[in-house]
Amino acid sequence: MTTLRAFTCDDLFRFNNINLDPLTETYGIPFYLQYLAHWPEYFIVAEAPGGELMGYIMGKAEGSVAREEWHGHVTALSVAPEFRRLGLAAKLMELLEEISERLAAILFSAHSSPQNNTVRSTGWKPYTYVLHVLIFGYLHYLCFLTDMRKALSRDTEKKSIIPLPHPVRPEDIE
Repeated sequence: MTTLRAFTCDDLFRFNNINLDPLTETYGIPFYLQYLAHWPEYFIVAEAPGGELMGYIMGKAEGSVAREEWHGHVTALSVAPEFRRLGLAAKLMELLEEISERLAAILFSAHSSPQNNTVRSTGWKPYTYVLHVLIFGYLHYLCFLTDMRKALSRDTEKKSIIPLPHPVRPEDIE
C-alpha cells in the first residue's frame, strides 16, 4: 500500500530515482529546502511499502487575500518511471487541491511546458483545469508555458479562471 506523507529533509537523499528522469525538472537542494521551510503542507511524497520513494509534489500558497487572488500552486510533480500509470500523479494533485481548499484558496494553478504532453493530456482533463494564459519567455523555456487553473469552492462565480485574451510575459504576472 502506498503511503502519502509529508516530505522531510532526509527524502532529499532518497529521491534520485524520481529526479534523474529526463521528464523531471530538477532543482538545487536550497530550492527544495526553501519550499519545505515555507510551505511544508504543500510538499508531499509517495512512498512504497518497501520504503522506496515513488513520487512527490511540491507547491505553495501565494497571492493576495484582499484582491481575492489567494491560491495554491503546484511547482513540481514527478513520479518515478517504474511507478507511472498507477494514478499516483492524479492522487497527489487531488491532495494539494484539498489542502488549498482548507487554506481558503480561490483557485489552484499549475504551469506546464509545451514539451510536457503527458501532463497536459492526462493530468489536466480529469480535474477540469482551464487554460488561463500563455506565458512567453518563462525561465529557460524557448517558447511558452501554459498557466492552467481550476476554480475552487470559494470562487462561486468562476472569475479566477476566465482566460486572458492575450499571452503575457513573466514580469506581467505575480
